[in-house]
Amino acid sequence: MKIGLYDPYLDTLSGGEKYILSVASCLSSQHEVFIFWDKDKEVSIKQTAFKKLGIDLSSVKFYKNIFSKDTSLMSRFFDSRKFDAIVYLSDGSIPFLWTKLFLHFQFPIEWVDGKSIKTRIKLFFVKKIFCNSYFTKNFIDKKLNVESEVLYPLVDLRTIKDMKKENVILHVGRFDVDFHESNFKKQDVMINIFKKMVDKGLKNWEFKLIVGVKDKDKEKLNKLRKMSGGYSIELMENISNKELWEYYSKAKIYWHATGYGEDLQKYPEKAEHFGISTVEAMGAGCVPVVFNAGGQKEIVENDKNGYLCNNIEDFIAKTNGLIKEEKLLKKMSIASIKRSEMFSGNRFCNELEKIIK
Repeated sequence: MKIGLYDPYLDTLSGGEKYILSVASCLSSQHEVFIFWDKDKEVSIKQTAFKKLGIDLSSVKFYKNIFSKDTSLMSRFFDSRKFDAIVYLSDGSIPFLWTKLFLHFQFPIEWVDGKSIKTRIKLFFVKKIFCNSYFTKNFIDKKLNVESEVLYPLVDLRTIKDMKKENVILHVGRFDVDFHESNFKKQDVMINIFKKMVDKGLKNWEFKLIVGVKDKDKEKLNKLRKMSGGYSIELMENISNKELWEYYSKAKIYWHATGYGEDLQKYPEKAEHFGISTVEAMGAGCVPVVFNAGGQKEIVENDKNGYLCNNIEDFIAKTNGLIKEEKLLKKMSIASIKRSEMFSGNRFCNELEKIIK
């Protein structure tokens, strides 16, 4: 089959883009795969995808971006005929195409009118819809009145087994600030939690934050650096995939707080849609202490292989419990590794082939 893929956020190469590039990499083993994007970006994107995300796109080709604003609807429609199928990561939009269309959603789209005649007509031509988590699926199914499938992301576990664990709490996530200056991944919240723990007596522990940040946001990132002053807190930006796994392998505890303090009933998209970095950390034996919302609840089994926290007090209490009880920390670390394995291996590629058929 000749398959095309489109991701409107491809230039960010963050966790969400890792999903669609994993789709491209998997399908390229049995099909002819093309990514719709600017062809002059092909080399740089392939190199960055391998260095930053560990994804090999050597067998994937690039094709002119038929979804760009400069492409007419008629031109896009006829160009799509050249492909047996197209996988389209939707931001709420649904294109008219002359081929099998597979829609992928990574977050709720509450702003879309799922009952409009225009939307219903477009959905009629969609072959199948699949989501990255049951959290996303629940909202998509209700909004669009469909029955979608769930394909959990591919998580490539690359633990460095001979790396000695250190007294490190780790967080991994992109750095995004909205127009209200709200930090989407809540790195600021976690920094304040760690500072509070230190002020109450925590010693000989470090908090390391690895963030993916765009050039335009680097100045805003300095606010986090100023917040961290005087404490054992380190922020690292845009590191390689190899370095990332070194940090995962050294850390003992993993923090994630996306969704904290948000009205998730009104804005469910502000919760963590799945949580690839949480699974990666668990695969390296980091015990997750994460906010109890979104896709995190599908990854972490509370009190078994990590903790789901409802407030700051939970974060502090659960983290302190792990720090003080070495046997508990080791027990949960082993359980975390075992849990992570259900999201790795050939599962993703095998399930993807069943969807794209």
